[in-house]
Amino acid sequence: MRKTLVLLLAILGGGMAVAQEFNCKVSVLAPQAQSTPKRVFESMETSISQMMNTRRWTALNFSPQERIDCNMLLTINEQSGTTTYKGTLQVIYSRPVYGSDYMSPVVDILDNNVQFTFLENTQIEFAPERFTNNLSSVIAFYAYYILGVDADTYSPNGGSDFYAQAQTVVTNAQNASESGWKAFEDQKNRYWLIDNQQQAAFRPLRDFLYEYHRDGFDAMGTDVAGGRKACAAAIEKLKAVHQAKPSSYNLQVVFNAKYNELVQLFKSSDPQERAKVYNTLQIIDPGHINQYLEMMRGGR
Repeated sequence: MRKTLVLLLAILGGGMAVAQEFNCKVSVLAPQAQSTPKRVFESMETSISQMMNTRRWTALNFSPQERIDCNMLLTINEQSGTTTYKGTLQVIYSRPVYGSDYMSPVVDILDNNVQFTFLENTQIEFAPERFTNNLSSVIAFYAYYILGVDADTYSPNGGSDFYAQAQTVVTNAQNASESGWKAFEDQKNRYWLIDNQQQAAFRPLRDFLYEYHRDGFDAMGTDVAGGRKACAAAIEKLKAVHQAKPSSYNLQVVFNAKYNELVQLFKSSDPQERAKVYNTLQIIDPGHINQYLEMMRGGR
């Protein structure tokens, strides 16, 4: 599978035909900017899509069917100048499950601090070694973050190099006037998302990403009960993250993506397993307690 190649990152860099990594669907909505021609936002949508889908983000060799599926929804809430915008960006990433056509949701982020300038019919430029503009840095940050999470689901700690690249984007943006990049601004921003992901306290979260998907979902094609048991064991590891960093942004990002899947996965399991998972989830993800109560009722 594609991310077994992550460990060969340095080797694959030279002279090899490299396909782009993403199959990203980009949408731009502008309900509060009705005076601006629609073509401006269509151009914005095209430029972001081109940056995500045609840029070579890594030295890995991706075939077209191996591209990472994700979605970006940019909602423009304010236009303070001819080319200056402010809004939110939702980033969703799902991972294919081996031997099936099911896509397991892994990341669901809503970034409420997206400010940028954009000129119609221009290409979005990004330079890894420096801050060029806020829109390109925001898009690049999430590209590297998704690459890291995706790699973590295929190989233990496989995403480390990509997280380091996302960290570089954050570091380069420390003098930017736009928000979302600095530690003191908010506990739920880009700075903390990538800082947490690389901390020792969050190692169980990265272990969860691998064990839940590789040992759990990828095994269900041949052993549903065994795969579900592996998923339950992986969830237990998240207790350590909650104890170290209660209500952390990173856990919320995962559970915002996972809660519906968890309900469907465990509502048909045996009562003892279901109760154990529920007891853990009500502690580490209380925001979705109503959905987990539905899981406890059981059924198919």
